[in-house]
Amino acid sequence: MKTDYSPATTPQQAGQKKNYASPARPLCYLGDDEAEVHPLDMALQNHIAKLTGGISPASVALAWMDWGMHIAVSPGKQLELSNLLQKQIASWPQFLAPALTGKPAETAMNAAGDSRFADAGWANWPFNAMSQYFLQRQEFWQHATKGVRGVTAHHENVVNFMSRQLLDMMSPSNFPLLNPEVIATTRATGAKNLMTGAAHWMQDNGLEFQVPGVEAGEHKTEQLAYQPGRDVAVTEGKVVFRNHLIELIQYAPQTTKVYAEPVLIVPSWIMKYYILDLSPHNSMVRFLVSQGHTVFMISWKNPGKEDRDLGMQDYLDSGLFAALGEVGKLTQHKAVHTVGYCLGGTLLGIAAAALASDHAREYAHHLPPVQTVNLLAAQTDFSEPGELGLFIDESQIAMLDAQMWEQGYLTGEQMTGSFQLLNSRDLIWSKIMREYQLGTRNSPNDLMSWNADTTRMPYRMHSEYLKHLFLHNDLAEGRYEVHGHAVALNNIHAPMYVVGTARDHVSPWRSVYKIHVLTDAPIDFVLASGGHNAGIVSEPGHAHRSFQHLPSDQRGQSFQQAEDWVKAATTETGSWWIHWQAWLARHSSSTQVKARVVSDKELGVAPGSYVFEK
Repeated sequence: MKTDYSPATTPQQAGQKKNYASPARPLCYLGDDEAEVHPLDMALQNHIAKLTGGISPASVALAWMDWGMHIAVSPGKQLELSNLLQKQIASWPQFLAPALTGKPAETAMNAAGDSRFADAGWANWPFNAMSQYFLQRQEFWQHATKGVRGVTAHHENVVNFMSRQLLDMMSPSNFPLLNPEVIATTRATGAKNLMTGAAHWMQDNGLEFQVPGVEAGEHKTEQLAYQPGRDVAVTEGKVVFRNHLIELIQYAPQTTKVYAEPVLIVPSWIMKYYILDLSPHNSMVRFLVSQGHTVFMISWKNPGKEDRDLGMQDYLDSGLFAALGEVGKLTQHKAVHTVGYCLGGTLLGIAAAALASDHAREYAHHLPPVQTVNLLAAQTDFSEPGELGLFIDESQIAMLDAQMWEQGYLTGEQMTGSFQLLNSRDLIWSKIMREYQLGTRNSPNDLMSWNADTTRMPYRMHSEYLKHLFLHNDLAEGRYEVHGHAVALNNIHAPMYVVGTARDHVSPWRSVYKIHVLTDAPIDFVLASGGHNAGIVSEPGHAHRSFQHLPSDQRGQSFQQAEDWVKAATTETGSWWIHWQAWLARHSSSTQVKARVVSDKELGVAPGSYVFEK
């Protein structure tokens, strides 16, 4: 029997007759229940959100007022800053050394990973003075915005973040006349770099411009250089199930024998699923299939305005539970290895907790058992969500809600802009310098192309997600409800494999690590090198990849803090995929079975149709 809850008939919404799209008095999802708001309020806030890019002016003003009022009554902090300023001023004569001696300055003071002043030209006068003065201002404001007694932690982080953004914007590396690398390149090319950069800017803004002497298209990047079904998402498979929210793909076996327990992957719906099935050489799906696993993948629909009222419960019922039920039918209800990436991992944590509760028989009696729970860069505790938390408070969520109110969803471009702000130095300003001033383009790759293939998020789901998880941390604190009943992560007893990534701006690994205090399930935690995406796409043979883990014989009986875990962990070079696959094998039946033939249902071949929705 197929279980497919439509948006109009989910248990959460049963009996509701409200018109969510009513223009007279639209619904807002910020309260404990759906609350009516006056359309004038939403209309005005919607216009403000358009002007500010979704940033709440009230939230920003409150943060600066909190900081300003407290630093005004902190003479000790002011004295520290005064001493720092005097120390910096005392070093200014050193900036004149290259002008007086004609020799380049010594190695510049620069933060680790900051490549803005790496070019040799920055060691010469006057560029060395400009760069060092800028770095001193950066150091000053880092101290000024941190450690002010009485400032709330959230406001302190907002002020610190905004001061960094403003400073990064004013860096001398961003200005062609102040950047020695741009000046030297302009001289060497006869300003061709600036003409090419202008072409790049026009192309990025949907305009055409031909650079004299440059073949058409030489510097132009295709919108999607790597096309799904042609270059990426090419692992052989078929769509075996479809409803209004998901397509379920079953991949063709590549071995004659397979592990009895299938693998169901739940990707995040803020991205296209094929980050886990990129090119053949770095496809996680292909790797698992080649190792003898039967793999299923959820491909989420790209929601439009008509889907504005899809909520978190819909993503659970019509998404994860629907897929799990179908996998159970196709595999005769074998236990399933469940895998969740990013937001998909958070949903999987909710689902696993719900399935382990006493109330699961009311709505999930038909679902197969969960063999293991595998969380990849996925948070279950949002008390320390990293810099994404800067955008989360009551005022900010109200502004985001107003931003989505008119269109019914949050666009991919709006989400991309928020993520770029988290690393604006590399993703915005350095890009402007490279592409528009130096006239260079990075060669497109599959990960960059996937990143440009943006998706949307429904109004209701995004509001509920921000409120219940980011703002109130309901899942970690035992208040998150599934079908009217609170679920608890400590009910999960299935073995867990949890992966964090070392340079994750989206799901900081220390936040991911907190799953240890939320459940008594046996957990194997792995810290992979790289960031939120590249750290997960870490195929065998990839250069400079490594991961940390704690062998079972080194684990104590008591909880270890994250920093203690890092000190004790063993570092291994190579891909964590191999370590993970061995773990999956140990937690599978010892006897393999004959490979299952992919269903011949007439629903199309992989990658399906939802992945192409724009």
